[in-house]
Amino acid sequence: MSDVASKPSEPAAGIKLAIDLGPLLVYLVAYWLTKNVVLSTGIFMVATFAAIAASWITVRRVSAMLLFSGAMVLVFGGLTVWLHDATFIKMKPTAYYLMVAAILGFGLLTDRPTLKLVLGQAYPGLTDLGWTKLTRNWCLFFVAMAVANEAVWRSTSMEFWLGYKLWGAMPATILFALANVPMLMKHGLTTEKAEDAALPPQG
Repeated sequence: MSDVASKPSEPAAGIKLAIDLGPLLVYLVAYWLTKNVVLSTGIFMVATFAAIAASWITVRRVSAMLLFSGAMVLVFGGLTVWLHDATFIKMKPTAYYLMVAAILGFGLLTDRPTLKLVLGQAYPGLTDLGWTKLTRNWCLFFVAMAVANEAVWRSTSMEFWLGYKLWGAMPATILFALANVPMLMKHGLTTEKAEDAALPPQG
């Protein structure tokens, strides 16, 4: 009884994936149907806050990563809608990646477990060395993703950039998360949580 009561609330893998990736998929569909950047961005903002609400309703908590992503969508999406300029929503992933990389990098330099503070409940049993390696890996990955996003949106069309988000950035992030699982398991991650470890944060 006490174990159940004290167990941290974590969404099931399928629900977590839907909450994390749902808003982006809604955005892609909205744009492909309307070809209207402002309208689809507004829909994206609504979908993002719906995901935050869904997280609260299902598990009575909202992850720090989801809140941070929501704040970025509010700022950059709001600028896109207000100024009718798609540049801002295209820059949103770059800003997100760089800010998360900076936070993780600061944690590494100051020996503060910033990633552990955010994701500790999701990776039970992971050793301090495991957290350090995971933090380093994601920090480097996010920097690489920021560079990639800048290169794509500045040199291609809106349609291509959206396709890159769906068929490039999203699969790359999932594959990178999966690639980290063997290392995590070597450093104490329990087997039953390996599936959750394969669900990456989204930008």
